[in-house]
Amino acid sequence: MSYLDESLAPGETIVAHFQLHWMAKGRLILGIVLIPVIVGIFITIYEWLRLRGIEMGVTTQRVVHKTGIVGRETEEVRLTAIETVDLHQTTWGRLLGYGNVRVTGRGESSLVFERVADPVGVKRAIEGAYAAQVEHKT
Repeated sequence: MSYLDESLAPGETIVAHFQLHWMAKGRLILGIVLIPVIVGIFITIYEWLRLRGIEMGVTTQRVVHKTGIVGRETEEVRLTAIETVDLHQTTWGRLLGYGNVRVTGRGESSLVFERVADPVGVKRAIEGAYAAQVEHKT
C-alpha cells in the first residue's frame, strides 16, 4: 500500500498520482551502462530502491511528495494553502516531456516535483484539485 493510500483522512480521496520522467533515472542507467559490474549492481539496486521510494500526488485535500527507502520523508501542502503552481522546463525538458513543478504555499513553504513526467499535466491536476476544493467550500 502506498503512502498516499495509507495517509488519507476520512473522506479524502486521491485525485492523481505523478510519475518521474525516464530522464530522472539517469543514475540508474549510469549504473547499468558505465560502472564496473559489481559496483554497478549495487548502485543499480540502490537507485532502483530509491526511485521506488519516491511518491508524488495530489488528493482532494493536499499535494504530497514522499521520499525514502527505509526512512520516510514527506512534504505536503494543503490545497487551501496553495498560492502558486509554477512550471520550469528546459529546452531538453520540453523536447523529452519532463520538467519541474513548484507548489508554493502560504508563508515560505514550497514543494518541488523534480524531473516529473508531463509537468503540464501535473500542474493542471494540482490546479484542478485546488479549484474543486475552493468550489466545494463555497
